[in-house]
Amino acid sequence: MDRDPQSWARLGHALRASREHRGLTQSAVAELAGVSGRSVQDVEGGTVPKKRMPYTIGRIAAALGWPEGAVDAVLDGAAPPGDGWRTAPVEQAQLDEEALAGIMTTAMVRATEHATAAEIRAATRIALDELRRQGYLPETDGVQPGRDSENS
Repeated sequence: MDRDPQSWARLGHALRASREHRGLTQSAVAELAGVSGRSVQDVEGGTVPKKRMPYTIGRIAAALGWPEGAVDAVLDGAAPPGDGWRTAPVEQAQLDEEALAGIMTTAMVRATEHATAAEIRAATRIALDELRRQGYLPETDGVQPGRDSENS
């Protein structure tokens, strides 16, 4: 990712605009992306990346719903992804657990060449459980783990 400082500034501005359009704080994006708040600040500020920052930038862009390849495209001078390409925020999307499990299994097969079918099924179950825990999928028994009725 060897680009000029203006490219990084343009990317930072585009990511900030995308975050603000979605009504998210830097802290919220950091949490969604699994990165530090300082990382979000640095990226939005146009900081020229260091060793691990390209990974961080990709996670931030993904948390904002940017498609794969959008970061490089913006760095190369393309317009950032438009706000209309994503029809609904993740928290509002209707998720069909069976279809989602199929998509996840296919992705895991493609990503893990040497995993056994049992390992892939186990990883899919873990991911689905995590989606349930975070409230993206309904619980089968009507109770979300880790949430009591007072905090719901």
